[in-house]
Amino acid sequence: MAGERLECFPDGVIDEEPGRALQELNEALEESHDAELLCQRAYAHLLLKNYSFAADDARKAQQLQPGLALAYLRIGIAEYHLSNFAAAHEALLAGHELDSSDSSLIWIARCEEKLQTHAHNGGTKTQTPTPHVKHDWYQTESQVIVTIMVKNARDEDVRVKFEEKEFMVALKLPSGEDNCLKLHLLHPVVPEQSTYRILSTKIEIKMKKTEAIRWEKLEGEGVLPDVKHFTQNSYPSSSHYTRNWDKVVGEIKEEEKKENLEGDAALNKLFQQIYSDGSDEVKRAMNKSFTESGGTVLSTNWTDVGKRTVEMNPPEDVEWKKY
Repeated sequence: MAGERLECFPDGVIDEEPGRALQELNEALEESHDAELLCQRAYAHLLLKNYSFAADDARKAQQLQPGLALAYLRIGIAEYHLSNFAAAHEALLAGHELDSSDSSLIWIARCEEKLQTHAHNGGTKTQTPTPHVKHDWYQTESQVIVTIMVKNARDEDVRVKFEEKEFMVALKLPSGEDNCLKLHLLHPVVPEQSTYRILSTKIEIKMKKTEAIRWEKLEGEGVLPDVKHFTQNSYPSSSHYTRNWDKVVGEIKEEEKKENLEGDAALNKLFQQIYSDGSDEVKRAMNKSFTESGGTVLSTNWTDVGKRTVEMNPPEDVEWKKY
């Protein structure tokens, strides 16, 4: 099947209709991770100027088939367009050793010219500044949720990769610029049970925890250097932290209207936001009241629930039974 798909997409065909080729290559790669197919999709991404996606596909191809010179060429061209000239030069040289093609030599010369210009300028960076994109996070007992504040992102412009202690989001912004977020996580997650969805106001990423423990922060040691431009947010650590809950509820309800959340989904979102933004006392109160009441009471008032056992209080039309 992979071989049949590949024959349908020589570079000439991709040149003519890169968008259609990309769509069908996506479908082909759902069935089989083939190095040559990945190189073809990387080429389609290059034509569409999705350079981060192209580099990612080409690296996957190189890992699957280390002797594939075309993978190194795709990596080199993508990194060149991302202004990562040293990385591009390294990849192109490695590919040239495997297959001394004219196209490799052309791109090697271009990289060396850029690197010389960089050196003559006294090491001044020639890279285009990465556009600033804000992200935030919160957690539940079983999940860590990261939100990336990008409006009107398209499905085909977003790629998310989960690993045990790392995740990456590569996206093309509505402005046409490439952006990439890579984070080394504090604790491991389960990649197979981690998901994402694209909403009108943001990209929401949900990662399944391997253990039901509270994370003190999102990132652990080994944070990658190319994500410094992202805003880093963490829980408020002081018990003196206060919050205007009426304002929080209003903001969340407005966001829910945009996302068309209804019923339990909207209510769960509200509780998650209150918990993530709450002080230590608010979190203790919510945990204690929810646990002791069997999930029937949720209070943020530690002064009240901290000095008593919170009894079960199910809705009037519900009969509580122990099993």
